[in-house]
Amino acid sequence: MKYVRLIFRLLLGAFMTYAGVSHLTFARQEFVAQVPTWLQFSPGFTDFVVLASGVVEIALGLSIVFLTAKKRAIAGALLALFYVAIFPGNINQYVNHIDAFGLNTDQARLIRLFFQPVLIFLALWSTGGWKCWKRWAKGKF
Repeated sequence: MKYVRLIFRLLLGAFMTYAGVSHLTFARQEFVAQVPTWLQFSPGFTDFVVLASGVVEIALGLSIVFLTAKKRAIAGALLALFYVAIFPGNINQYVNHIDAFGLNTDQARLIRLFFQPVLIFLALWSTGGWKCWKRWAKGKF
Protein backbone atom coordinates (compact mmCIF):
# COMPACT_ATOMS: atom_id res chain seq x y z
CA MET A 1 0.00 0.00 0.00
CA LYS A 2 2.94 2.29 0.73
CA TYR A 3 4.10 2.08 -2.88
CA VAL A 4 0.61 2.64 -4.25
CA ARG A 5 0.38 5.87 -2.25
CA LEU A 6 3.84 6.87 -3.44
CA ILE A 7 2.89 6.29 -7.08
CA PHE A 8 -0.33 8.30 -6.75
CA ARG A 9 1.49 11.11 -4.92
CA LEU A 10 4.17 11.31 -7.60
CA LEU A 11 1.59 11.20 -10.40
CA LEU A 12 -0.51 13.88 -8.72
CA GLY A 13 2.56 16.05 -8.14
CA ALA A 14 3.65 15.67 -11.77
CA PHE A 15 0.11 16.39 -12.98
CA MET A 16 -0.14 19.54 -10.86
CA THR A 17 3.27 20.80 -11.94
CA TYR A 18 2.40 20.18 -15.59
CA ALA A 19 -0.99 21.88 -15.18
CA GLY A 20 0.68 24.85 -13.51
CA VAL A 21 3.21 25.23 -16.30
CA SER A 22 0.39 24.99 -18.84
CA HIS A 23 -1.39 27.86 -17.03
CA LEU A 24 1.63 30.02 -17.71
CA THR A 25 2.28 28.93 -21.27
CA PHE A 26 0.47 26.91 -23.94
CA ALA A 27 -2.99 26.42 -22.33
CA ARG A 28 -3.41 29.88 -20.91
CA GLN A 29 -6.52 30.68 -22.95
CA GLU A 30 -8.12 27.36 -22.02
CA PHE A 31 -7.71 28.25 -18.35
CA VAL A 32 -9.23 31.67 -18.91
CA ALA A 33 -12.43 29.76 -19.74
CA GLN A 34 -12.24 28.16 -16.30
CA VAL A 35 -12.35 31.45 -14.40
CA PRO A 36 -15.93 31.88 -13.16
CA THR A 37 -17.78 34.70 -14.89
CA TRP A 38 -18.49 36.36 -11.53
CA LEU A 39 -14.72 36.64 -10.99
CA GLN A 40 -13.90 38.14 -14.37
CA PHE A 41 -13.72 41.82 -13.40
CA SER A 42 -11.46 42.68 -16.33
CA PRO A 43 -9.32 40.80 -18.87
CA GLY A 44 -6.18 41.75 -16.92
CA PHE A 45 -7.58 40.44 -13.65
CA THR A 46 -8.78 37.24 -15.28
CA ASP A 47 -5.30 36.68 -16.69
CA PHE A 48 -3.84 37.35 -13.23
CA VAL A 49 -6.13 34.68 -11.74
CA VAL A 50 -4.93 32.18 -14.36
CA LEU A 51 -1.25 33.03 -13.80
CA ALA A 52 -1.53 33.04 -10.01
CA SER A 53 -3.34 29.71 -9.92
CA GLY A 54 -0.65 28.29 -12.20
CA VAL A 55 2.09 29.38 -9.80
CA VAL A 56 0.15 27.86 -6.89
CA GLU A 57 -0.28 24.60 -8.80
CA ILE A 58 3.45 24.40 -9.54
CA ALA A 59 4.31 25.11 -5.91
CA LEU A 60 1.85 22.52 -4.58
CA GLY A 61 2.83 19.91 -7.17
CA LEU A 62 6.54 20.22 -6.38
CA SER A 63 5.80 20.33 -2.65
CA ILE A 64 3.96 17.02 -2.54
CA VAL A 65 6.82 15.42 -4.47
CA PHE A 66 9.89 16.84 -2.76
CA LEU A 67 9.06 17.97 0.79
CA THR A 68 9.54 15.93 3.96
CA ALA A 69 6.62 13.80 5.13
CA LYS A 70 5.28 16.34 7.65
CA LYS A 71 5.49 19.28 5.26
CA ARG A 72 4.18 17.12 2.43
CA ALA A 73 1.08 16.37 4.49
CA ILE A 74 0.48 20.10 4.93
CA ALA A 75 0.97 20.63 1.19
CA GLY A 76 -1.48 17.77 0.50
CA ALA A 77 -4.09 19.34 2.76
CA LEU A 78 -3.55 22.69 1.05
CA LEU A 79 -3.84 21.02 -2.35
CA ALA A 80 -7.19 19.54 -1.32
CA LEU A 81 -8.34 23.01 -0.26
CA PHE A 82 -7.10 24.37 -3.59
CA TYR A 83 -9.24 21.79 -5.40
CA VAL A 84 -12.23 22.98 -3.40
CA ALA A 85 -11.40 26.61 -4.23
CA ILE A 86 -11.23 26.01 -7.97
CA PHE A 87 -14.38 23.89 -8.11
CA PRO A 88 -16.56 26.94 -8.92
CA GLY A 89 -14.61 27.23 -12.17
CA ASN A 90 -15.67 23.72 -13.12
CA ILE A 91 -19.27 24.51 -12.21
CA ASN A 92 -19.04 27.72 -14.26
CA GLN A 93 -17.84 25.76 -17.26
CA TYR A 94 -20.77 23.34 -16.94
CA VAL A 95 -23.50 25.91 -16.24
CA ASN A 96 -22.38 28.29 -18.99
CA HIS A 97 -21.66 25.51 -21.53
CA ILE A 98 -18.05 26.63 -22.03
CA ASP A 99 -15.89 24.45 -24.25
CA ALA A 100 -12.35 23.98 -22.93
CA PHE A 101 -9.89 21.11 -22.55
CA GLY A 102 -11.88 18.96 -24.95
CA LEU A 103 -14.96 19.20 -22.75
CA ASN A 104 -17.37 20.21 -25.49
CA THR A 105 -20.56 18.55 -24.30
CA ASP A 106 -22.63 19.03 -21.18
CA GLN A 107 -22.20 15.34 -20.39
CA ALA A 108 -18.39 15.61 -20.46
CA ARG A 109 -18.47 18.75 -18.31
CA LEU A 110 -20.82 17.05 -15.83
CA ILE A 111 -18.59 13.99 -15.54
CA ARG A 112 -15.67 16.29 -14.78
CA LEU A 113 -17.57 17.71 -11.80
CA PHE A 114 -17.60 14.25 -10.23
CA PHE A 115 -13.86 13.89 -10.74
CA GLN A 116 -13.05 16.81 -8.40
CA PRO A 117 -13.86 14.86 -5.19
CA VAL A 118 -11.52 12.12 -6.46
CA LEU A 119 -8.71 14.67 -6.72
CA ILE A 120 -9.46 15.92 -3.20
CA PHE A 121 -9.34 12.37 -1.88
CA LEU A 122 -6.07 11.61 -3.71
CA ALA A 123 -4.45 14.78 -2.39
CA LEU A 124 -5.35 13.89 1.19
CA TRP A 125 -4.75 10.15 0.98
CA SER A 126 -1.48 10.10 -0.95
CA THR A 127 0.23 12.79 1.13
CA GLY A 128 -1.07 12.09 4.63
CA GLY A 129 -3.04 15.32 4.47
CA TRP A 130 -5.93 13.73 6.39
CA LYS A 131 -3.91 14.17 9.58
CA CYS A 132 -3.55 17.89 8.93
CA TRP A 133 -7.26 18.30 8.32
CA LYS A 134 -8.01 16.47 11.57
CA ARG A 135 -5.61 18.72 13.52
CA TRP A 136 -7.02 21.84 11.87
CA ALA A 137 -10.57 20.71 12.68
CA LYS A 138 -9.58 20.50 16.35
CA GLY A 139 -8.13 24.01 16.19
CA LYS A 140 -4.52 22.82 16.36
CA PHE A 141 -2.34 24.54 13.81
